[in-house]
Amino acid sequence: MALAVDVAGKTDVGCVRTNNEDNFGYDSRYGIFVVCDGMGGQAAGEVASKMGVDILLDYFRKETPPAAPDQPVNGQKPSAGASSLAGAIQLANRTIYQAGQQENGRNGMGSTIVAALVRGNSLAIAHVGDSRIYLVRQGTILQLTQDHSLVMEQVRRGYITLEQAQQSEMQNIILRALGSEEAVEADVEDLLALPGDLLLMTSDGLTRHVNDEEILEIVKAPDDLEQTCSKLVETAKLRGGDDNITCLLVRIVDRPWYQNIFKKLFYGGPQWQNSI
Repeated sequence: MALAVDVAGKTDVGCVRTNNEDNFGYDSRYGIFVVCDGMGGQAAGEVASKMGVDILLDYFRKETPPAAPDQPVNGQKPSAGASSLAGAIQLANRTIYQAGQQENGRNGMGSTIVAALVRGNSLAIAHVGDSRIYLVRQGTILQLTQDHSLVMEQVRRGYITLEQAQQSEMQNIILRALGSEEAVEADVEDLLALPGDLLLMTSDGLTRHVNDEEILEIVKAPDDLEQTCSKLVETAKLRGGDDNITCLLVRIVDRPWYQNIFKKLFYGGPQWQNSI
């Protein structure tokens, strides 16, 4: 049996905002999955997040496959996949930064990003900002990313509690983002994918209103991925939905080789969305 993926995503403008600055996209043929949350006035955030998604998808469609096995060396150095994710994010950052400098009304535009690259049983993740990736495995939920935000940095240093951070008016202050500077450091990590694993990639419009335990209860329900995405979004909206809400679910599954080919031919093409 070979490992493959099932995937579904949903984005919503929420209950307060008038435009959606979130974007998500994926291409199962290349194992690339991306969520971006834009920032900046005059629709600049929407532009930045779309650029982030488009650049990463295009990068992996054009990437030359690595000659060596896509695995970490001695468990230390990043795998080829993780290195490629970091390179793609640097390209997205430069492109967004340059566009912000050159176009009137878009100075300072930026975006968070979370990205996952799935190749067989190898899983590489990368992120910049406060969008998150969760791993749901064997009935437990684990946040794989650490928010690049002021309040979470204060929590890590012991200045405030997590409960204080969740109530803080400074939750929207991001310490790292695509497009804010000429270069940005993405956090990257290699993991082993197992059958049954579920990745949740989400903007903070979900996690500000729905805590980890509630997320786990929703994703454990016997629904398909599309229904689960809808339930996550609707729960955040019922709690106020004061930001755009996006979630992308990626399930690792066992599938016979011939079904993998069928899926790639008929269902594995590119997907992207920004909708209100």
